[in-house]
This record gives sequence, C-alpha cells and structure tokens, in this order.
Amino acid sequence: MMFDYKSALKNIPHKPGVYQYYDKHEELIYIGKAKDLKNRVSSYFNKDGHKVNAKTRVLISKINEITFTIVDTEIDAWLLENSLIKKHQPRYNVMLKDDKTYPWIVIKNEKFPRIQWTRRLIKDGSKYLGPYPSVSMMHSILGLIKDTYQLRTCNLPLTKPNIEAGKFRVCLEYQIGNCKGPCEGLQKEDDYNLSIEEIKDILNGKISAVLKILKDQIQGEAIQLNFEAAHRLQKKYELLERYQSKSTIVNSSITEVDVFSIASDDKIAFVNYLKVMHGTIIQTQTIEIKKKLDESDEELLTIAISEFRTRFQSESKEIIVPFEIELDDEFVKFTVPKQGEKKKLLELSQKNVLFFRKDKLEQYEKLNPEFRSERLLTQMQKDLRLKELPRHIECFDNSNFQGKYPVSAIVVFRDGKPSKKDYRHFNVKTVEGPNDFATMEEAVYRRYKRLLEEGQELPQLIVIDGGKGQLSSSVKSLKKLGIFDQLTVIGIAKRLEELYYPGDQYPIYLDKKSETLKIIQQLRDEAHRFGITFHRKKRDQGTLQTELELIEGIGKTSAQNLLRQFKSVKRIKEAAEQDLLQVVNTKQAKAIINFFQIEKP
Repeated sequence: MMFDYKSALKNIPHKPGVYQYYDKHEELIYIGKAKDLKNRVSSYFNKDGHKVNAKTRVLISKINEITFTIVDTEIDAWLLENSLIKKHQPRYNVMLKDDKTYPWIVIKNEKFPRIQWTRRLIKDGSKYLGPYPSVSMMHSILGLIKDTYQLRTCNLPLTKPNIEAGKFRVCLEYQIGNCKGPCEGLQKEDDYNLSIEEIKDILNGKISAVLKILKDQIQGEAIQLNFEAAHRLQKKYELLERYQSKSTIVNSSITEVDVFSIASDDKIAFVNYLKVMHGTIIQTQTIEIKKKLDESDEELLTIAISEFRTRFQSESKEIIVPFEIELDDEFVKFTVPKQGEKKKLLELSQKNVLFFRKDKLEQYEKLNPEFRSERLLTQMQKDLRLKELPRHIECFDNSNFQGKYPVSAIVVFRDGKPSKKDYRHFNVKTVEGPNDFATMEEAVYRRYKRLLEEGQELPQLIVIDGGKGQLSSSVKSLKKLGIFDQLTVIGIAKRLEELYYPGDQYPIYLDKKSETLKIIQQLRDEAHRFGITFHRKKRDQGTLQTELELIEGIGKTSAQNLLRQFKSVKRIKEAAEQDLLQVVNTKQAKAIINFFQIEKP
C-alpha cells in the first residue's frame, strides 16, 4: 500500500519545527528542521523527479509515516534537530565522523580546587574547559599551569574544620616548592582562589589582563624592597608571556566570536571551528561529515555549527561564516566578513580546513586507491562539465619529421590510470606532406570507425593535443561517424595549457595546481611520448632502408624484407651467405656481402 502523503501534509502547520520520517518497519530514517514545516516537507513530494538526486528519491520511496515537533523559533528547531540526530543517528542523515572522546581540563568543585584532565564530563558542579582536540595540546597547557602556579595535587578534604583540627601534614610537594601547604593552613583560601581565577582567565584567553596584573604586582613588590617575591612574580610573568607569544593572537577588540569554514566534495565535507576569546584563539577543531543525500554546504555548515557550539559550550553572540546562513535569531549574529581582522580569521579557518581535508584524503587514498580514482574522476566531471564520469579517456597526438614519416598515436586511460594494452599507433595513409589537421582527422576517423565496427565501447572523453584547428578536424570525423553527441571532445594547447571546446570562441583555463589539468597533461605527455617512440622507430627504419637500397639489385621490397628478418643493418653485415639466401637470391646475397666488405677499413 502506497503512502498517502497528501493526507499527511494536511496536518502539518506553517510553523518552525523538526520533522521525522519513518519507514514501513517504523524505523526512523530521517530528521530535518524547517522554518516552515509544511512548506519544507511538501517540497520533498512536489519536486520534479528529474531534479531530485537518486539518494533523495530512495529516501522518499521509503517514507511511510511523518511526525513533527513544533518549536518557538528556527534556532530552537536547529538545536533540536542536532540533538535528535545525535541520539537516533537515522540512516539518511549526515554522519559526523568523530567518534573520539576529547580531553577536558576540569577545575574541581571543592575547597582549594584541584586542576586535572578528564575525558568524562560529570555533573558535579565542577568547571570544565575544552574540549581540546589533542592530548598534547591539553598537557602543554597543564604544564604551563604547573610551572606557573603552586596548586595542590592531593585529594584530601581540605575543609576549614579539618585544617583547624590539624588532621593533615604537608607532603613532598610542599618541600620542593610545588604547593604552598593549604592542608596545614599555610596558604589562605582567598590567596589560592586568586590563582584559580587567573588560571580561568588564561584558559579563556584573557592572558593580557593577567600579565597586566602581574606587572603591577612586580612593581609593588620592588617598591617594598621584596625582591625575592618580585623575582618569583617575574618568573611567572615570563612564562605566561612566552605562552602568549605561541598563541595565535588577533585584534583584542574581537572579544568573543566563533569562526567556521567548510570544504566539501560529492561525498565528504570538512568543517573547521575557531573559538576566539579576548583576542586569542583558545580552541580549534576540524570534523568530517559524511554526506547522505547530496546536502548543500549551507545545510552541512548549520549542522556543524550546532554541534560545535554544543560541544564547546559556546555562547558567542557573533558567528563568522564564509557565506550567508538562513537562520534568524535575535541573540546570534551571523557575519560574512569582506575585509579586516574578521576576514583574516575566516581565511585562517579556511586554511585549516583545506589542510585537514588534504591530509585526510591522502590517508584515505593510501589505504583505498580506488577512493582517489573515484574522487579524481568526479572532480574531472565537475571541472570539464561532463555528463558522466570519464572512466574511459583517449588522447591523440601527431608526429612527423620535416614533413616525412607522419604518424599518430592514441593512449587510453581507464579509471584515471594508463591502460597500455589499449595504446595504438596509426601509419598515416591519406595525407601527403606536413598537414597536422588532416592527420588528426584521419586518425580519429579510423579509430572510432573500428570501435563501432567491433562493437566496442566509446570513451566518455577525448583529448586532442592541439588548439582549435586540430579540435575542429577531430570534430569533423566524429560528426561523419554520427557519434559527436555521444561523448565529449576537448583540445589542449601547449602554450598556455588552455582547453578548447567545440564551438566555443574562447578557451577555459584551469588552475595550474588543478588535479584535472594534471591528468590532462599526463594524458597529453604520455601520448606524445608514445607517438615519438613510434615515430623515431619508423624514421630509423626509413633511414636504414634507404641505406640498403644503395646496394645494387636491392630494391625497396628486398630492403624491407631484410630488415624484418635481421632487425638491424649490423646483423645484415654480419650475416653469412646461407642466412641471406633465406630472404634474397644468390646474386643479391653476393652483392650485399661485397658492399659491406668494401665499407670495411
């Protein structure tokens, strides 16, 4: 029984909310958010089938029930969607590939708080700062705190009654100067908490404020002639200053913002997050998102923003993004910067996400070579505006020597790799003299006439080594064979590496670092190498054949037969008369022997 979506749509209101799709087995298969639930859900069923990608068509075909939850604002829908997706992980929702448990720095909820690290968040009133994307980063911060502040590491219950009763004794940490001995009342709670507040400021990016306070304290101790105390404070100041110099500092007027950028391809997206507090980047992380339904960059970015802000407990009122986001909220401002410090922050985030993407793809491709092939072919399809993946590509190149010995070569790439067993040479038959256009026309015609006659598959892409002239010649042959509309043909000119399409007045230029251009160049260079090798062989054979024709009684046919049998002139020189008689008659054999004997010094 088919799902009656029209009846289901009648009950859906024009309000913000979250919708859920279930299949016939009552399994939740998709969760989405909407500014207007009715319009959004209706759009799935009202779209033209040709405009919907295959994965979405499969999703629609499986829908058997629709439920929804109304919320007050679009932002609420955004947050609820993220929460439900993480909880239920429906089959057709994007997957945030990030199963790590990241470390946090925790300031314990206790008297004389300890500062430790953990991977578990417990609701015990403690202050958690993080998460940190790497353990080494977290340990370097804890190392700075340990070197700068004298905090306790014991787990003694340091309540006022316990301390006053003298229940505890100082340990080795006190003796070596790592702790001020609060267990025996040697350090007051107010003094200890002052250090904790400074540490919170440092972890929240307020290093400049802490340095200013320390500077004032150093001057105060120096005025009071407390040089030992001034020296200890100076040491702390220098440690914090060194830490600050290693941190990424931005304009101090940027007090609290979140920065996001995205890089994606057909199957995977990567989103980078920078958290800026008081002019310092205090956290950064990049996550990978696996696409399920050909989601747009905007959809993926909104999912990632919700995830990051929840994970990092961010309450920033401004979010910097690379493009407009259709989310309206009176408490959050989305900024697409065009210049200035915020633009530099966005560019830094974009550098991070592109580096992360490159690194991840290299890892995948080492483990799964077919992944690289698929990605490159997809990129080529996009860059070259192809109707389908160019799994089969052929490239033509011509060679001649001063108008003589014209040859044409074809190389074949399958799934982005050379298929050398399919390489072919053509001895030009119908062209007289150095006519590169006519040579190309003949080679292309002969190649695809044969493929059609043998019932072999045609390539998705043909690359012609040359500009407009060679391309036009190849198009003539393809039209003559009636296959011009069944494939794509382009020309690549050597001078500026520009690409020509049939009928286009102007060429297109791909980025010099583009992987698509590199593959086309590889095709062109391989065709040139293969053609030149054959051309030299043919030219050398022609020269040797001419030399043999100088011998009395040896004509063109006899010279060809001799070279075919002995492979080289040297072997013909060294051949005995009985061996020569296998190819030529007695008179010719004697003439050959006499000719080469006269040549000898």
